[in-house]
Amino acid sequence: MNPTGNTILITGGGSGIGRGLAEAFQALGNQVVIAGRRQKALDETTAANPGMKSLQLDIENPAAIRAFAAEAAMQFPALNVLINNAGIMRPERLLAQQPDLADAEATVTTNLLGPIRLTAALLGQLRKQPSSAVINVSSGLAFLPLALTPTYCATKAAIHSYTLSLRYQLRSTTTEVLELVPPYVATDLMSGASDPRAMPLGAFIAEVMKILKTQPTPTEICVENVKSLRFAAESGKFGAIFEGLNAAMADVH
Repeated sequence: MNPTGNTILITGGGSGIGRGLAEAFQALGNQVVIAGRRQKALDETTAANPGMKSLQLDIENPAAIRAFAAEAAMQFPALNVLINNAGIMRPERLLAQQPDLADAEATVTTNLLGPIRLTAALLGQLRKQPSSAVINVSSGLAFLPLALTPTYCATKAAIHSYTLSLRYQLRSTTTEVLELVPPYVATDLMSGASDPRAMPLGAFIAEVMKILKTQPTPTEICVENVKSLRFAAESGKFGAIFEGLNAAMADVH
């Protein structure tokens, strides 16, 4: 993926990793469009970054996603990069879980069905361009789960699997399919912004952009901090890392 000269749509772009990516890509000369549910967050981000655009999106609503994709393609006909970043992460105490499974169902709808639906709705638009890309944001927890957030980790594992299949199906086209695999990053997701164990957001974004600017784009974008999780199984230390992570993170929420 060429890191400049694109028109990039980033879901969840009003805060956290999404906003960090939006600002970094805009600094490289891309036209950036951020999307999300919270209009206030979108407005604050675009006001702080003149030239950045926004569109409101309810990622849980299939009809809204289809209408959004049509509007995005109409307003930004050069749109050639989709970054599926929007996500939620909620603790689930399985022994005391409510029978309606509201948190689990919302997590599946937002983190898994949302990216699948939006990718399907925009793939025709992306394929019109001379070159294009889909970047799915998974997590180090896709490869080694945090027991406190079982559905979040399951959706990220599913996004990893979906990304592999999407990449294979598009292998003979001009649309690249990439996966961004964040570690624990200091954002408002699960109150991590003030946790000293989390990787600072600025450091994470800087390392991601360095990879994109200086390396032939890898299919998986992994900063150093996430590699112990990403390659836990390959290292032969999965069990020890799993126990250590879950013991250390038991007090996050």
